[in-house]
Order: sequence, then structure tokens, then C-alpha cells
Amino acid sequence: MFLYRLILTLLAPPALVLRQLVLALRGRAEPGGIAQRLALSVPRANGPVLWLHAASNGELASARGAVAAILGRHPDLGVVVTTNSLTGRALAESWALPRLTARLAPADTPGAVRRFLDALRPVALVVVENELWPERLARCASRGIPVLVLGARMSAGSSRNWARFRKLAARVIGSLSWLSAQDADSARRFVALGLAETRLGPVINLKAAFAAARQASVLPFPRPDTVLAASTHPGEEAVVLAAFRAARAQNPALRLILAPRHPRRSAEIARLITGAGLAFATRSKGEAPDADTQVYLADTMGEMDLWYAAAGMTFVAGSLSDLGGHTPYEPAAHGSAILHGPDVANSAPAYAALHAAGAAVRVAGTEDLAREILRLADPALQARLAEKARTALGGADPDALAPFLAALDAALCGKTPDVHPART
Repeated sequence: MFLYRLILTLLAPPALVLRQLVLALRGRAEPGGIAQRLALSVPRANGPVLWLHAASNGELASARGAVAAILGRHPDLGVVVTTNSLTGRALAESWALPRLTARLAPADTPGAVRRFLDALRPVALVVVENELWPERLARCASRGIPVLVLGARMSAGSSRNWARFRKLAARVIGSLSWLSAQDADSARRFVALGLAETRLGPVINLKAAFAAARQASVLPFPRPDTVLAASTHPGEEAVVLAAFRAARAQNPALRLILAPRHPRRSAEIARLITGAGLAFATRSKGEAPDADTQVYLADTMGEMDLWYAAAGMTFVAGSLSDLGGHTPYEPAAHGSAILHGPDVANSAPAYAALHAAGAAVRVAGTEDLAREILRLADPALQARLAEKARTALGGADPDALAPFLAALDAALCGKTPDVHPART
């Protein structure tokens, strides 16, 4: 732990300054980035505050139900959400939830974490998925701040890496007040690395607990003719646009909603759409699509429910690269037929269940995607695939968060959280 602190103390501040300079040169400056990451300007908390940390968009989006439940259950409690990215911070802010504020997470250095905790004085820390930072957890433990981990994932590779530093792993993981893993294998690995079984809660997959927010469509496009490219990354937009253009040559009724993972790439993607010769409107500019709009560039945060609800079929992005693919639970919850690329490592069990049920379509590139868009532009086929997907994934469990909320209640009362037997 001493070596870890020494390395972070020496290297983190100059690395953050250098990073800010590089981002500024690229036109992607982070407003307040250094001050927030080094916890140089943390507003003093007025009243009790819970700290919730998630890495970025995906983890935070999956935790929205938990955040809303916490706020509803504890009306006198504020929630400070921290993320590692500007887009994550913007997503939390876009929710406009009462008593919620968002900021960039403090670097895991003794000074930054100490300053952050001194100002915030959180009653508890809730960590979403895999953000187990040693300094952060050690400081919370020393101050008696309970730490609960929600939907934790521990791969075999990560477990081997932690095992190389057994004493550090035992100190970090052993300090947790309560943990729910997102699968049984992860739960076993956390116990092997030092988590007391008495602090292990039931398996909770936050993404599986996703419930669709039903909203009226803001688009004039017929849903069966509309395909959503959800959370695309560099390189994927060109494939999607080429496939859509080829499919539209045979079916002019088709429309595309293109929702990039990072809205800051909007100008770059707009150039790609123009280069593809397609007429488009841009959400962030307030441009309303009309009968001549072929592509809607959905370059905003916090509105994905709108786009899933408007699309009869969804290409789940992050899957044409080495990024592991995004979750299929959101399109499934909205009844949108699912297409995806070859790389779905991040949600492999879910995709395996979908394919076993014949509820998702795998594509390898432009030709495959164009062909399947044409085939899936059929309301009856979309409905069949959507029903199979709902059955394969089990649907949202309204009681999935109950064990976590009970554990949090107990922690906030200064009690040992009730233990629920781990279940597969």
C-alpha cells in the first residue's frame, strides 16, 4: 500500500496536467477537470450525502434505477455521483434528479481522496461494478464509511492480477461492507481474494434489472422502418452508414437513428453522413426531422430510451471492434429486434441466451448488416424476435435491488448489513 501511494502521489498530478493539455490541443478540454480530479474545489456538503461512483456511461446508466430508488427511499439524503469521464458526468446531470449532483471522480491519491472526503463527509460509498480503488477504499475504512459494491464483476484475468498482490487485495476487498456480484463466478473470486462470505449479497446484474422508461416518440418515422445504431464507436459509423445506404437503395422507407457513444464526436460523424450522401438532422442543434430526413444524428446524453422506443430494430454497437459490445438488455426491454457484431465479450452470457432462443442476429460487416436490416424491417418478425428476447433474458426484475437497498438501509443505520445467501 505504501508503494502504491508513493507511485500515485508522484505520477498522478503531472499525468493529469499532461492529459488536460493534450485534450485542450485536441479541442476536448475538460471544464474544471484538474480541479475536480485533484479535489481542489469540492463544495461542502449541506446535510447527509451518499457518494456513488461509476466508471462511465454504461455503468452509470445501469445504476439509474438504484440512484432513483435511493433518493426516493431517503428523502433527506443527497447523492453525489462521480465518474471517470465527462460524458458520464453529463449523463448524470441530464437525469435532472432532485438532490443529485455530479462531478469527476478524485484521483486515487492520498491528498485528493482526503480532500474529497473532508469536504463531502459521505455517510456511505456505493461503487458500481469494478471501481475498486485502493486509496479510496482504505480511506473510507479508516473513517468508518461503509462501502457497498453493486453488480461487481471479477473476470478470471482480473482475479489473477489481484492475486499477485495478495496483501493489497485482502486489504482492499476485505474492507468492503457488502458486495453483490453480477454472476456466481465473480462472487467466488471475490471471496477467494478476501471478501468475507458474511458480506456477500445475492447476485445482482444491474443491466438485467433495466426497466424501460416508456415515452412518446419524438420522431415522425414509422417504428418498423427505423433502425437504431446504439452507442457507436469510431470505425463503426462508416460500416453502419454504408449498410444503411445499401439497404435503403432497396427499401426507401428505411430510416436510421445514429447515436454515438460520445456526443463530442458529432461533427466528425456529421461529415461521415454527408460523405455518404444522406440527408440528416442533428438532435443537439434542435433540428426536427421531416419526411426527407434519412438519418437522425442523436448526439445527446440521457435520451437513449427515446431512441430504443422509436426503433423497431437496434444494432448494438461496440461489437464491431475489440470493445466487447454493449448490453442487449435495453433494446430487449423496449421490444426492439437486436443485431450485433462479433465481439460481445462484455455480455457473453446474455448473448448466448439470445442466440440459443433465436432472438438476436449476428452480423460480420457491411453486407451482412444491410441484408439483415432489409429482412428485419418486418413488424411481425420484429415482434417475434422481441418476444423471444424478453423470454431469453427474463425481463426486468422489480425486486432485484431489494437486497442492496436493505443492506444500504442497515449501513446507514450503523448496523451490519443483512446478509442474503448468494444465488446463481
